[in-house]
Amino acid sequence: MLLDLAQWLAKDVRLFNVFNYITLRAVLACLTALAISLILGPYVIRKLTAYKIGQAVRGDGPKSHLTKAGTPTMGGALILLSIAITTLLWGDLGNRFLWVVLLVTLAFGAIGWIDDYRKVVHRNPKGLSAKMKLFWQSVFGLAAACFLGWMAQSTPALNALIVPFFKFIAYPLGTIGFIVLTYFVIVGTSNAVNLTDGLDGLAIMPTVMVGGALGIFAYVAGHAVFSKYLGLPYIAGAGELAVFCGALVGAGLGFLWFNAYPAEVFMGDVGALALGAALGTIAVIVRQEIVLFIMGGVFVAETLSVMIQVIYFKATGGKRIFRMAPLHHHYELEGWKESQVVVRFWIITMMLVLFGLSTLKLR
Repeated sequence: MLLDLAQWLAKDVRLFNVFNYITLRAVLACLTALAISLILGPYVIRKLTAYKIGQAVRGDGPKSHLTKAGTPTMGGALILLSIAITTLLWGDLGNRFLWVVLLVTLAFGAIGWIDDYRKVVHRNPKGLSAKMKLFWQSVFGLAAACFLGWMAQSTPALNALIVPFFKFIAYPLGTIGFIVLTYFVIVGTSNAVNLTDGLDGLAIMPTVMVGGALGIFAYVAGHAVFSKYLGLPYIAGAGELAVFCGALVGAGLGFLWFNAYPAEVFMGDVGALALGAALGTIAVIVRQEIVLFIMGGVFVAETLSVMIQVIYFKATGGKRIFRMAPLHHHYELEGWKESQVVVRFWIITMMLVLFGLSTLKLR
């Protein structure tokens, strides 16, 4: 929107040509989303509190979490609002990749909204049934996968699975393989972030760090010169996703201002499912699924802890490997303070993100 205005003004004032640079718009998107989150945050929290949209706490969780009961949830709507407004303001609205990521984010956010609404109205911590949640995730995930699969037919670079650290190793997926991989990456990442969202600030900061790193990958993938120099596939138009990633980083940091311990508001499924799906979709477009797996190691560990716990519990007739799953609850019950778990997981994510970024050059 503002890009179109700047391009029109640039016909008379050359200074406005600066807005054609993706890097500048990514920075402005970050600052805009941050400002929107910080300005609207108190208003959103007051409204959520007035409507008594408070968190329902599981009775079998750590006892320290009982004090969180009633804290406003569904704060992820603030993140999505900031991202949507900012992306529409600073993004190139003629870019199909940008629309795919934005629509997937909002679609998964809608699923989370319904889930959170049921939790709030019915005071049921389980919310939407697992089958219904997976069904709608599959619908939107497959829709995005099929559309990107159709686009991949005219963009051969989209059809290859890139292996980090190896410049000339790429496995052709074919249309069906691409669709299947895309589906699992989008839906899997969405659920992984959702499982991680259990402590104040635990999910949002790793999401911000991974999102910022993916923005760098998107910029490189969409730049013909840089992608060739670094040995990455060139994907025309992917660079515009750096603007979306900038908006995600800004919105996430603005939300963290209110979500830091002790949290004034929780993200809820409306935010966690949406942000996870956004990360997965971006990773697929820039062909960095394996790097996403590396940088999102905390999300992976949280998900695996749940899977291992469930499988072992059923196989042994009630025995457990972890004191509680997901993993962050296990460490809480081991005696770690909530803030210790959160900060240590942040540190781990930072190291993994730096390791993931090293794949840009080490190949």
